[in-house]
Amino acid sequence: MQDPLASIPLSAIRVFEAAARLGSFTRAASELGMTQAAVSWQVKALEQRLGQRLFVRRPREVGLTPAGERLARAASDAMAALRSALSDISETGEGMLGITTLQTFATQWLAGRLGRFQLAHPKIAVRLDTENRVVDLMREDFDVAIRGGRGDWPGMESLLLFPAVQTVLCTPAAAARLGDPPRPEALFDVHRIGSDAEWRQWFAAAGVMPEGETGPAAPRLMGDTQTLEVAAAIADDGAAMGSPVMFGRDLAEGRLVQPFDVYFGDSSYWLVYPRDRRRAGKIAAFRDWLFQEVAADPHAQRILARLDLVAAAS
Repeated sequence: MQDPLASIPLSAIRVFEAAARLGSFTRAASELGMTQAAVSWQVKALEQRLGQRLFVRRPREVGLTPAGERLARAASDAMAALRSALSDISETGEGMLGITTLQTFATQWLAGRLGRFQLAHPKIAVRLDTENRVVDLMREDFDVAIRGGRGDWPGMESLLLFPAVQTVLCTPAAAARLGDPPRPEALFDVHRIGSDAEWRQWFAAAGVMPEGETGPAAPRLMGDTQTLEVAAAIADDGAAMGSPVMFGRDLAEGRLVQPFDVYFGDSSYWLVYPRDRRRAGKIAAFRDWLFQEVAADPHAQRILARLDLVAAAS
């Protein structure tokens, strides 16, 4: 039986995938360095070979027919796999590792450790991105992501690093005002920084205030990252919500104190990459190194162990 792909040139699939993804023959032509007429001709020839229409033509854009949608999904996966394979076997692909992650994770945990990765792998350069969006690893020029969430991203292999739970972090001076031993309700009289909703969640977890009650006055300062809020707490002898893992150095050097072993949050940090790239040399090298770093982080291991005990008891 003749292979149905044998009579279809790869160039036609490439043109179809670009037109389907961009929703326009004109934009596909621009991306591929072709004329709009050439794109239209390739698509028409593909439709004739398949014996059915793939696009619904509109004045300034095109839409997919049901057959076109089915082929588009397969073509997108196939082109992504080809791009990944070409990147993995090329010198350029092996020489540059693109990482996209969250700003707090990058600045507070990853950046200070990347020097060790580069010493261990001098032939791999690193490009680190902290743009506040979920990057499409199948189509954009990044190899791996470190994301916060529950690990359920379609087409991706997601490996748990550690929970992204938060707790109270404060200066030693603020901690001294909490009593000995420290009392959660004493935080009502401490300069608190951050989201009122997060503080209410923590107070509820500490058993001080049932969720929904009025409670203490709301914090007067809120930033858009943990880094900013914890920095403000250090500057103002206050308390903020943060992850002990992210601020391990500040805790070790005495700028911060964690007065309570009470956490909230149901998200985690994950290493994420396309499933079909799990064997790429630079990804495997980064994955192995990253888990060594997590294993050596006492704050990450403490939270993992504590949550394992909670899960075992429930």
